[in-house]
Amino acid sequence: MKIAAFATLDAVLRGGSFAAAAMEMNLTPSAVSMQMKQLERYLGQTLFDRSGLQVRPTPAAREVAASMQEGLQRLAVLRRQVSVAVEGTVRLGIIESMQPVLLPGTMKILRERYPRLDLRPLRGRSAGLTEAVKAGSLDAAVVAQPEKGGLAGLRWHALERRELVAIAPPNAAEPSIAALFRQYDWIRYDRGTVTGAMAVRYATAHLRDKHPSIELDNVPAIVAMVSAGLGVSIVQLSDPGITMAYPVRLLRLGRGAPALQISLVMRKADADDRRLLALQGAMAETLSSPLRRRAVTALG
Repeated sequence: MKIAAFATLDAVLRGGSFAAAAMEMNLTPSAVSMQMKQLERYLGQTLFDRSGLQVRPTPAAREVAASMQEGLQRLAVLRRQVSVAVEGTVRLGIIESMQPVLLPGTMKILRERYPRLDLRPLRGRSAGLTEAVKAGSLDAAVVAQPEKGGLAGLRWHALERRELVAIAPPNAAEPSIAALFRQYDWIRYDRGTVTGAMAVRYATAHLRDKHPSIELDNVPAIVAMVSAGLGVSIVQLSDPGITMAYPVRLLRLGRGAPALQISLVMRKADADDRRLLALQGAMAETLSSPLRRRAVTALG
């Protein structure tokens, strides 16, 4: 059994599917499926429920991945330690919602381990940042990965997958999402974004009586509006701390809820760049920190 299979298992759980893991690990979906079957034989237990239309991980899969996570991360760090210093400048694009989640931890790790590496973040929207990476004006970017495919010549590394949720005023008593949307205005997230498009498709498919009143492109502003009782919304909350400043009622969208894949994108030609490998490792370590895991668990 190759240790790479455990890394593939972790990619499946983070990405939500064999296809997403295949993209991250530079494998085919069938190769990912074969690795998971080999891992099941090696461990002597079932890691995935294959009875439905979609393969779903069992609790055992998550337990195995959690037990191996720290060791895999340490091995990745050791593999990346080279005699040549990691130095230079990295121009990083990052969507606004991921800045408080990623930047503090990532920059702290990079400054401690690679003091000669200068990280220069730039805010933007996913589509524009991705195009900037392709054009070479950015070295990498943290963006919402397109739902179907991606731009040629780019490599995607899954960072975090988060379900969209409905938010309502904290004192809203309506028993269901449909009832909330009948009672309140819909404060819609920008339809030109991946998240906004997902929310519109969900609302079109599941909510018959809805009346959007305003469209904003800033999640904290939407949460604040909802907290003030001015409407309801469907958003993706990368930073759970927003709801501490602006209390809202959270509702899961249920089975089949749309989910946003946050990924680090870079050019395939730069995949072995020491600077970007250091950046990728620091981001993975930041997202796997106990504090971050507790925050995500509380939100989900």
